[in-house]
Amino acid sequence: MFRVSAAAVAAATILSSSIVMQAENPFFSPFVTEHGTPPFSLIDDSQWQPAIDRGIEAARAEIDAIVANPAEPDFENTIVALERSGAELDRVLNVFYPLLSAHSNDAMMAVAVDASRKLSDYSTSIVLNEGLWKRVKHVYDNRARLDIDHEDQMLLQKTYDSFALQGADLQGADRDKYRELSAELSSLTTEFGQNVLKEMNTYEIWLTADDLAGLPESSVTAAKEAAAEKGRAGEYLFTLDQPVYMAFMKYSSRPDLRERMYRLYNSRNTKGEYSNLDNIKRIAEVRRQIAGLLGSDTYAAHSLKRTMAGKPEAVYDLLDRLRDAYKPALEAEMAELTDFASKLEGRQVQIMPWDYSYYSNKLKAEKYSFDEEALRPYFELDNTIKGVFGLATKLYGLNFVPNAKIEVYHPDVKAFDVTGPDGEYVGVLYTDFFPRASKRPGAWMTGFKDQYVDVKGENSRPHVSIVMNFTKPSGDKPSLLTPYEVETFLHEFGHALHGLLANTKYASLSGTSVYRDFVELPSQFNENYLTEKEFLDGFARHYQTGEAIPVELVDRLVASSRYGAAYACMRQLGFGYLDMAWHTAKAPVEDAVAFERAAVESVRTFPVDVEGAMISPQFSHIFSGGYAAGYYSYKWAEVLDADAFDFFRQHGIFDKATADNFRRNVLMRGGTENPAELYRRFRGQDPSIDALLIRDGIMEPKNVTVAQPQKD
Repeated sequence: MFRVSAAAVAAATILSSSIVMQAENPFFSPFVTEHGTPPFSLIDDSQWQPAIDRGIEAARAEIDAIVANPAEPDFENTIVALERSGAELDRVLNVFYPLLSAHSNDAMMAVAVDASRKLSDYSTSIVLNEGLWKRVKHVYDNRARLDIDHEDQMLLQKTYDSFALQGADLQGADRDKYRELSAELSSLTTEFGQNVLKEMNTYEIWLTADDLAGLPESSVTAAKEAAAEKGRAGEYLFTLDQPVYMAFMKYSSRPDLRERMYRLYNSRNTKGEYSNLDNIKRIAEVRRQIAGLLGSDTYAAHSLKRTMAGKPEAVYDLLDRLRDAYKPALEAEMAELTDFASKLEGRQVQIMPWDYSYYSNKLKAEKYSFDEEALRPYFELDNTIKGVFGLATKLYGLNFVPNAKIEVYHPDVKAFDVTGPDGEYVGVLYTDFFPRASKRPGAWMTGFKDQYVDVKGENSRPHVSIVMNFTKPSGDKPSLLTPYEVETFLHEFGHALHGLLANTKYASLSGTSVYRDFVELPSQFNENYLTEKEFLDGFARHYQTGEAIPVELVDRLVASSRYGAAYACMRQLGFGYLDMAWHTAKAPVEDAVAFERAAVESVRTFPVDVEGAMISPQFSHIFSGGYAAGYYSYKWAEVLDADAFDFFRQHGIFDKATADNFRRNVLMRGGTENPAELYRRFRGQDPSIDALLIRDGIMEPKNVTVAQPQKD
């Protein structure tokens, strides 16, 4: 009788197990689900790495096939083939990374660390593939002979630039150095982001009933319930989650506790196990070295080549002009606030960073009889969802229908079918509104699938997600939003519309795949509706009585919308200057604390530096979020959004023709054309900063001639 060895049995068992695992891995076959959405419940953390590895392997094979093609390089067999390569890998990563931010765990974080180097190596291997680069360059050098449309031309230009600006021409030791630095940068940025999330989850601030003076009922109730969930009834648990922190700083009448919260919040990631101080210095230096290899003296000079700004000088010009325009207003604001606080306290008060929100809120209430908490009952989340969705219905004819057949990744998440004016399928929208330990702080839009036209010529529609950290329902009280949270919702929904309404041939040019200083236009444009009575009247109703938001409250909201505009602007400019400082540095940074203070000195608001408080170690946008040398784009886009909304206002804020013009020339086009040209086509002229200055009360309105949009 034939005898099988134990080793053979073990090997067969391992092979069998591997085959079963591959068969069960949902990424190894098409998603057989509603609209092809991800089957979240079928995904096990053990399946991420095999799926990523197989995706990389498949993508490498596709690249090899392009290079080995004996036919003369042309647009289809090289540029389009490269665009469509890596689809299997993209399908995995388009699920993994949104979940890593919104519903992560230690296992996924470990996968991210391991995958970052593999993905960096894969990406670098494409850029440094000499055979592939020769084919791309051949097509580009012969572009004058090509019969291709403007979208094809943009794909060709973007493809060529992606190689040229990432070291395709590097040779020998420089090529090896580039690969090494790219892998290191990938690991550093991953570690930075994970440190921010991990440290945030360590903060628990336990208070007693004696510590709650000034706090609104919603904050007290939420803190009481959070403590009860930890088995400590009778106490109150506060965290540094954004809605918790902001409410505490605005309403707590205990300066000692405000200072404690401020110092905790602003000293995150500066010491201990999750310190990012070494990371930020090394990230900046690695980026500088990469830029040097690619022919630029700073990372900003390198990075800005594919933006509307184009070069660091243009960014500094905008920042400086806005700083000079707003600085006198800031001085007036702070003088008024100091006088108010001193009278309120019966002594001379020096406004410290932890005092600003508290006294500013009280002064705002006195000047405008306005209290954001008084508006919460009118912004119940479900009604607000209807109102924000309804904005897209009025402007673009979109409808949002809940679809229970679409699986979600957490019980808090909801999924909607999005349809157009004639009932046609537009895409899927996921909404994820509440904080949890597995979610990073802040708010963002992402996607599980981009829009594109597939090889069969069918328009593959997008799956978009908006993620926020709003105040959760507590007890018998639903989630009630502040105006700021409604504004945040409008902002992220604007990004979502940019993704949902995309109508391009190529995924890499679809939706929000635009120049970084253009990407915030649709989101910030949407924010303008928050202070429009005609918009608020459509949904803002008291959650208990059903009463429409009173006219006087709307008037106060509108009147108060300019309040603190200079402070808000200077704060954003500070972020922009800090970002540019890190990425225009021409030598390694030795002292991160001194470096940061010098970078923001020209927009300093408070007279005293708070020891231990820093922005950079937790500045995820620029150190792990893709906005390196690009944070200025929020202000750049704010100039655009004010100018664009001024154009709407001239014609009517719900004017169908103007909305259709905006949809056709901005929202649908993605990155298929230079955004400056898209904006001129919509607006009929270049943008001016005047509309922003007028909106913020920095400049008086003047008579304007209504420009006419250009024809397509």
